[in-house]
Amino acid sequence: MAGTHKGHLGIGIVLAISFWIVLFLIFSPIFGQGRNGLQYADEMFNTLAKGSSYFIPKVAKSNEKFMGKMVSVSITLDKPETVENTAKLFTTVGAQVEVQGTELKIAGDLGKTMAAVLNDADAMYHNDGAKVSSLYGYNEKEVLKDWHAALTKMEKAFKKQKMVEEAKIVSDVMKKTVETAYNFYQVDAVQVREKAGLMTGLLVFYVAYTMWWGFAIFFIFEGIGLTMTKAKHKKEV
Repeated sequence: MAGTHKGHLGIGIVLAISFWIVLFLIFSPIFGQGRNGLQYADEMFNTLAKGSSYFIPKVAKSNEKFMGKMVSVSITLDKPETVENTAKLFTTVGAQVEVQGTELKIAGDLGKTMAAVLNDADAMYHNDGAKVSSLYGYNEKEVLKDWHAALTKMEKAFKKQKMVEEAKIVSDVMKKTVETAYNFYQVDAVQVREKAGLMTGLLVFYVAYTMWWGFAIFFIFEGIGLTMTKAKHKKEV
């Protein structure tokens, strides 16, 4: 143990106290609309994530070759209470559906059906839930949940039939558009370039704040005489 160093101890205490003061401010609701710092940062990164997750036009382009592609597939839903609404989704977009318990036998134009799902996802991505709910007559988020469940089953059914391309387009619609639209519903989309300065500032602050606490502990320990020294090797006689 080395001797104490009051100067370093003072620096460590100041760093530690200021660290906790900043932490208190981060958790205080002073960042607008009653949000604390973590909520503000989380909302900002959500808007940036949404802004970089708009894959609907690309998937719609891939779906064009399936226009006029007639398919027939049977899916079994996990929740009996969703059968009626799920059947309504497909019939509304022009497919034929035969219901037997929790099994739905669906026949129709794959491209047209996927285009309808893409339209719903696009409306939800742009926070126009009313357009979706008015079309099917129930809550827009429940609509996307039912689409997601049905498309999951369709993808598996197509794979069993060795219909690889059909399974892929269903998977792309489900994962790249429906999931994104659902997860980011009612979040405003912002491009990274619009918030580049703020995002960089937050990342720099995060790194600096982490080091802040590390230096506080380092100076406190050094100030009270606790230091790490390399062990001396004993000389062999």
